[in-house]
Amino acid sequence: MNTSLNQHDLFGSSETGDLAFETSLWERGMQHIAGTDEAGRGCLAGPVVAAAVILNPESRIEGVADSKTLSAAARTRLADQIREKALAWSVDECTPAEIDTMNILWAAMEAMRRAVSGLHTTAEFVLIDGNTDIPGLEVPSRTIIKGDSRSHSIAAASILAKTHRDTVMQKLHVQHPGFGWDSNMGYPTVAHYEGLATHGPTDHHRNSFNLKR
Repeated sequence: MNTSLNQHDLFGSSETGDLAFETSLWERGMQHIAGTDEAGRGCLAGPVVAAAVILNPESRIEGVADSKTLSAAARTRLADQIREKALAWSVDECTPAEIDTMNILWAAMEAMRRAVSGLHTTAEFVLIDGNTDIPGLEVPSRTIIKGDSRSHSIAAASILAKTHRDTVMQKLHVQHPGFGWDSNMGYPTVAHYEGLATHGPTDHHRNSFNLKR
């Protein structure tokens, strides 16, 4: 559900600062602010994965940024710190079959809803990456375009979602080594399309996507 609170009153006119959104809410007495983001929307195979993170206002995690701007090693290091220092975190997903049924946008939204619902500490407010509200979310929320580069909490969620999904795809690569999933993570690369042409799709492919180059 959307927040019934006036967003100008909550956030003012500032749209910058990696903790500006969280700080505006913390200053109003809300302590449990969750950021949520997903990974894998543009892939041809594998789940879409989402994470939700409630940061500790008293414990800043240096180096947290949009997961796409970080090296794999940095993401792994930061993911460990986020899991250790956050007040709460959760990771969930929607399967390729669910993606084919819902379409990728709503599957990504559902994965984020599941991640927020899975937090062991209930969020008082949710910051959502992108411009689409999460259906069925029973917490006040705000969407933030490019939120993974503008909100510390969303950036933390993007790191957990990305590292979790990369681990999933590396494990699937062992079972299906012909698609290059250990390096392309299911994204549409030349190696992935060549694997599809040679081996055909697996149960982990999204049949609603165009699987031919």
